Amino acid sequence: MSGDLSKFNPAVLPAEFMKRFERTDAKEPRHFLYPGQVFVTANPITISTILGSCAAVCLWDIHKRAGGMNHYLLPEGPSEGLNRLRYGNVANPELLKQILALGCEIRHLQARVFGGSSAFGGDPLQSLGSRNVDLAERFLRSTGISVVERDVSGKHGRRLAFRVLDGVTTIKNFDQV
Repeated sequence: MSGDLSKFNPAVLPAEFMKRFERTDAKEPRHFLYPGQVFVTANPITISTILGSCAAVCLWDIHKRAGGMNHYLLPEGPSEGLNRLRYGNVANPELLKQILALGCEIRHLQARVFGGSSAFGGDPLQSLGSRNVDLAERFLRSTGISVVERDVSGKHGRRLAFRVLDGVTTIKNFDQV
């Protein structure tokens, strides 16, 4: 591979790269979430994604039975531009904004945090994955939304499915897929 690897930016990977991970055999309505996307709905749908060092936050309103998920690659980045939702400092507030636009209330929201693996050596507390998860948890604390489930860190990626109908999540490590 030629070129300068120091200029590689995972926040600009095309969504088409993830197409091969979509499940097309599901019987219930599904939505596959790509890195840099936010999806919210009041419909009974399952939102799924694939996470490595990325993080995903799921918000679910226990009264309205509405929910949503984000999927971001990096903890911080510019708040403007085409790829802005690939950054946690933008994706987390955007997820909350869109959930509230559905008529949900913060006092009825539950949060679930996933991802943040660190497949490579080094200090896991300083890894990109740890920084992504830490940002999500700080954001949720600042809004007063309690985290009721988390599956973070480790050395393997995950397949995440979030059922909006009842707020249930299913996690499978890559070695279980």
